[in-house]
Amino acid sequence: MIKIALIGCGRIVKRHSELLGNNQIEHAKLAAVCDIDLQKAKAVGERFNVPFYSDMHEMMQKERNNIDAITILTPSGIHAQHVIELASYKKHIIVEKPMALTLDDADEMIKTCDKNRIRLFVVKQNRFNTPVKKLREALEANRFGKLIMGTVRVRWCRPQEYYDLDAWRGTWKYDGGVLTNQASHHIDLLEWMMGEVDSVFAKSTTALVDIETEDTAVVILKFRNGALGVVEATTATRPKDLEGSISILGEGGSVEIGGFAVNEMKVWNFVDQTSADKEILEKYSVNPPNVYGFGHKEYYDHVIDCILNDKQALIDGFEGRKSLELISAIYESIESGQEIYLRFRPDKCRLGARSKSQAHTENLVNAITRSVESRVITK
Repeated sequence: MIKIALIGCGRIVKRHSELLGNNQIEHAKLAAVCDIDLQKAKAVGERFNVPFYSDMHEMMQKERNNIDAITILTPSGIHAQHVIELASYKKHIIVEKPMALTLDDADEMIKTCDKNRIRLFVVKQNRFNTPVKKLREALEANRFGKLIMGTVRVRWCRPQEYYDLDAWRGTWKYDGGVLTNQASHHIDLLEWMMGEVDSVFAKSTTALVDIETEDTAVVILKFRNGALGVVEATTATRPKDLEGSISILGEGGSVEIGGFAVNEMKVWNFVDQTSADKEILEKYSVNPPNVYGFGHKEYYDHVIDCILNDKQALIDGFEGRKSLELISAIYESIESGQEIYLRFRPDKCRLGARSKSQAHTENLVNAITRSVESRVITK
């Protein structure tokens, strides 16, 4: 039985705690929870009858023998600090997307976990959506032949109230914009399906909300195999979420997965049909109740299998770094107005940089102080 502690009890904790706390993951259970806001930690802890803390080091010292792995659910900008500090306890670490906001932080996370001989897993649950797995199988079977174009669309609704919930939301230092937060899963899927990226060119704007970062962006990609790609991402859809989708076009066929969480098979057309193709649209077209989708359960099942049976992880630190590098290149293009070729080192990219916004300065300084004291901010 792998006993997992959760660090951060914000918006996403509901999904993780319900799976682990309600014994929905075979061979895994919830061991403890921690949040800088003790009341938030208490609410989760009491609901699932596990210890709760406001200091992650106190939790690890007191519960060390009752913890096998740690899931980091704190704001993206302090993922690296928490992973690096917690690695010394030599427990496997699962970190929510994106794994970090800078490539240097990602590299240090990988290095530190390797040094402490622990596994580092990055949460990319959409890779485990059943329609997505069918798409990947078709790609691996070369049913598309020559790839022509890949497109992802994230048309979600995040009003000002969402960003006002916490001072870190929509900031360069701790969050990033729609590309880093909401669309990072879809960018990961696009690169996973289409292959290595050669170059990117992007534009962004902040259309409807008062935040430092972008709420809307478009990206043109050129892949090393010659195919083209498009990313359309916005949280300015009104009045509610519209879609989270991916489409792949090749000389041998076309597939589109839609819904609002990449869960609904909408198009499955191939030049060379098989008997199984006729069932695909009907069997793999279930839209989930929210944008988190169904993938977290299968993701945890995969992680537990990797730990117990020493298997290769689908999304380890190196794989998580790939999409972070691509997102960093996109921001570099936005800031420079130039086409950016990968591989590269960020220069103008503001992701992970200290905020200059006067409106957020006091809150961010307080957040930094609290995190240095080994506490956590909720995600």
